[in-house]
Amino acid sequence: MKVFVDIAEAAERLEELIDLVLREDEVVICRAGGPVADIVPLAGKGQGTMDDVWALAAKGRPANTDQTSNHDEFYDENGLPK
Repeated sequence: MKVFVDIAEAAERLEELIDLVLREDEVVICRAGGPVADIVPLAGKGQGTMDDVWALAAKGRPANTDQTSNHDEFYDENGLPK
């Protein structure tokens, strides 16, 4: 099943929408009536637990090594948004 939901409703119902995605339903987030994003399950990754997350944090490793937490390109030399 494909579910279309606007941003405000998605914010209110996020947990329910994630459950739908885990059941293999497709969830599309819309703004001003048009689709802007999909909620999709992580491919190839099992569902971990918060204990797994805390264990990674204790090791000083990011939970997701595919992404970086450096967002310098969004800020100027004074730390203000560009």
